[in-house]
Amino acid sequence: MTKCRNPDSSNKGDKKKKSIITNIFSKKGKNGRSADDDIFQKRDFIVGNDVERRLMARRNFLDSSPIVRKSFSDRHQSTRIESLNLCSLDRPTQKLFEVHELRVYVGTWNVGGRAPHNDLNLEDFLQVEGSPDIYVLGFQEIVPLNAGNVLVIEDNEPAVKWLAIISQAINKPRDQHQTSKEDSSNGGSKHSTKDSKSGLLFFQKPSLKVLSKNYRADGASVKSCNCSSEASSVRRGRELREFLQRLDSGSDDDSFSPFCMSSDSQNQMPYSLISSKQMVGIFLSVWVKTELVPHVSHLRASTTGRGIMGCLGNKGCIAMSMSVHRTSFCFVCSHLASGEKEGDELRRNSDVAEILKNTQFHKTCKCSCRRIPEKILDHDRVIWLGDLNYRVALSYDETRTLLEDHDWDALLEKDQLRIEKEAGRVFNGWKEGKIYFAPTYKYSQNSDAYAGETVKSKKKRRTPAWCDRILWYGDGIEQLQYIRGESRFSDHRPVCAVFMAQVDKSINGRGRKVYSSVGARFHFDVAIPQRHSFYEF
Repeated sequence: MTKCRNPDSSNKGDKKKKSIITNIFSKKGKNGRSADDDIFQKRDFIVGNDVERRLMARRNFLDSSPIVRKSFSDRHQSTRIESLNLCSLDRPTQKLFEVHELRVYVGTWNVGGRAPHNDLNLEDFLQVEGSPDIYVLGFQEIVPLNAGNVLVIEDNEPAVKWLAIISQAINKPRDQHQTSKEDSSNGGSKHSTKDSKSGLLFFQKPSLKVLSKNYRADGASVKSCNCSSEASSVRRGRELREFLQRLDSGSDDDSFSPFCMSSDSQNQMPYSLISSKQMVGIFLSVWVKTELVPHVSHLRASTTGRGIMGCLGNKGCIAMSMSVHRTSFCFVCSHLASGEKEGDELRRNSDVAEILKNTQFHKTCKCSCRRIPEKILDHDRVIWLGDLNYRVALSYDETRTLLEDHDWDALLEKDQLRIEKEAGRVFNGWKEGKIYFAPTYKYSQNSDAYAGETVKSKKKRRTPAWCDRILWYGDGIEQLQYIRGESRFSDHRPVCAVFMAQVDKSINGRGRKVYSSVGARFHFDVAIPQRHSFYEF
């Protein structure tokens, strides 16, 4: 028999269950608060004490540091953002390179299409006070500028002879220089005549091709990249010294070497040829002290023709780029447009502009951490030398009057290069030393008289001018001397300058990558948000 549930009793049971559940979750303590409030309050108390204890420990740590300026609790930034302030960009970089000074000798000479003879002495011109670390020697018109040399094939024989006579002059010991000067002042001696003949026997078989072959190992060394490590530079230096010793031994009589000055000069030469380049009549060679060769790298050469049709090599420039330690150099030897008519200076301005625009050096360095210059003005130190052909904007008679009075300042006020440069039409930002010597062009052959004094025809007469000049561009370079030579070999007088150039040298082989990335960091700093750091340096 089944009992029937009373509806009223079931409703009372449901209400009783609800009241029990409600009492469980709504039970309050004696202080009138619920149980869950007590639970959360205890948890907050524990967490709060732990955070406060950590903050106090951090505050005590920061206060004990002498370089701390702000404590963590005084800042209103998250710890994740604060951690960004401790990155390497805010740390002081270690000194990774030091500045050294190099003495650089620069000479330019338009030799009027004449090849050097055995009696030509360059010692007085190339030997200066102090021992240069680098010789930069540029020539113009080493061959006659005729159609055969310009359009057909250039004559390399004079270039080989100039290399030989340069090597003989700069690699002769100092005491022998003094002896040769005394002999020349006494009219010469049998010993000097014999030594001269034995020293110039190499003129019998000049060959620029053989010369390049002999220097191929040297060229491979200085053209290579030295960005990887200092150890590779030392290894390159050892290999080059071994090569020079083999070269000095003279194993092949048929081969030509410009260092074979005499039979008793088998020791290592003070200066080594780094590179030489010829473009028709323009010839540029760079020599450095032998102990400096291992630190020369990234050697490149570029030519720009500005002659016939605006592209041939009878006019234009040869530019050489190289790095010494961590500093880039560029040497530009040029022969610009000739003529002393009004408006010819604009053609010379155009030549300079086109040379700066079109001269390009190929890439040799594969290291992404270092930027190797590819244009002339990208280099740290730039020196421009040559027959720039700028004239004096005066008549011949007016110029002669000022020459007789040795009034160089009045003449220089009419110098076309100075006028164009000050007007900003050429060589903007370049510098030239003060000129204290007479105009270098144009002289009569083997004479100290200007050509106008001996030539009756006005068409062949030339107004004396400072055609041969040396300028420089960039910081870290100071000119010590600016003089001219007095050789009568050509209708131009040679001009030379001595510079003191600063180079950055890595310390203990460090700084290969960090030094080169300084410029990159400067650009990135603009994009990085600036925040205060824990440290104040």
